[in-house]
Amino acid sequence: MNASTAPGSVMNTDLNLPGRRSGKVRDIYTLPSGGGGSDRLLIVATDRISAFDVIMPTPIPGKGRILTQLAVFWLNFIQSRGLARTHLLGTSVSDVPESAFTGSTKRSDLDGRVMLARRCRVVPIECVVRGYLEGSGWKEYQQTGSVCGVKLPPGLRQCDRLPEPIFTPATKEEMGKHDENISFDRACEVVGRPLMETLRQRSLAIYSAAAEYARARGVIIADTKFEFGTAVDDPADQGDPIVIDEVLTPDSSRFWPADSYAPGGPQKSYDKQFLREYLETLVASGKWNKQAPGPELPPDIVKATLGKYQQARDSLVA
Repeated sequence: MNASTAPGSVMNTDLNLPGRRSGKVRDIYTLPSGGGGSDRLLIVATDRISAFDVIMPTPIPGKGRILTQLAVFWLNFIQSRGLARTHLLGTSVSDVPESAFTGSTKRSDLDGRVMLARRCRVVPIECVVRGYLEGSGWKEYQQTGSVCGVKLPPGLRQCDRLPEPIFTPATKEEMGKHDENISFDRACEVVGRPLMETLRQRSLAIYSAAAEYARARGVIIADTKFEFGTAVDDPADQGDPIVIDEVLTPDSSRFWPADSYAPGGPQKSYDKQFLREYLETLVASGKWNKQAPGPELPPDIVKATLGKYQQARDSLVA
């Protein structure tokens, strides 16, 4: 299955709007105000999927809509609980002018895929919160007994719940490069201690509230990452950071079903860990080397991956 044969999928967009940028999953445009107000960002979630920082050539049809539904739900959750302000302004495709649709992308392609957002200066730090010991944190703990400079109790097992959630920042690298875990002090050197103190407090507060909500619905949020920025169009903000980009989706988090949680090894998941495990079998057999281009994904892997995202959405979105 590829981009041209996957029905209903959106692999790329070609809107006639300025400032186009393309990330691993999202295409971002500037939406001119037309006078009076401030320019906004138009963020379109495609059906691209990446693993090991490589975009796969095969789309996951409908994934972008699920990501948008989850991200919008959580951004509203964060704002309604007073945990932080966010960049979200709206989700209506009708705000995109007809003049934007001069190429192959149609208005109907964007249904359920768009967020209109405030333009922000991005803080160049990934704000990672871990409630459980897995992934790069587990690897680092095995070597040092710490994660990003945070000392942890001895004898923890893979996927053990931590005594309390920890904040473990990472560098925010350009696409194609791996983000690097760093200590809190190193993050302070990059953007300043007062800002990092604020980001740590807000990230931990958001994670704790979201984890409690999710656990009540049978989902463990093992870890997640947030991004923050400062709005360029609101002097009243005075540089106060707001939540930007996606938040608490299967692309940025580890979601585990609570009813099968068993520490001491890998967990079943509602995220793209399933895809990573499939790709690792290709690496082990010498069929892929974790470099671009990624391998085409067989239909059963596409279907099962989409199913994981659907399970996360159906469990979490009220």
